[in-house]
Amino acid sequence: MTDADAPVVDPGLRELLDRAEISDVLHRYATGLDRQDWELYRSIFTDEIELDFESVGIRAGIRRADDWVKRARELFAGFTATQHTSSNHVHDIRGDQASCVSNMQAEHFVGDGERDRWTIGGYYTNELVRTPAGWKLRKVTLTLTWSRGNPKVSEIALRRGRES
Repeated sequence: MTDADAPVVDPGLRELLDRAEISDVLHRYATGLDRQDWELYRSIFTDEIELDFESVGIRAGIRRADDWVKRARELFAGFTATQHTSSNHVHDIRGDQASCVSNMQAEHFVGDGERDRWTIGGYYTNELVRTPAGWKLRKVTLTLTWSRGNPKVSEIALRRGRES
């Protein structure tokens, strides 16, 4: 089917569909990490992505998505469990470009004790682009607004992940 043959979608309906699809991308972000489903996690990114996680001490910059997923895979292999939530999505859709600011909370565990846990909260500012395969993340910025527990948990997880 060509674009000329495609059914015309009401603009209001198109916006609702875009909002749902964008939110689904953010949910797959969390699900991919927590289930360590690296194919799912990779599927949400453009081939080149810009990442800004300086608020948690990670300087990522612009990189290939495959490299970022490999790094995440190494880190998350060292956690005993994680749980990421994404809520309060605020969408700004501009044709084939969009942004979505979403609240986040993430739990990271390397054991059962209180010193084995790090919880962070804040928000993501996500920039997306519509592709033939659907909406994809091209830029992700994490702004940390609070944390509790042991921030060294990530270092422990990374060391474990590299050893496995």
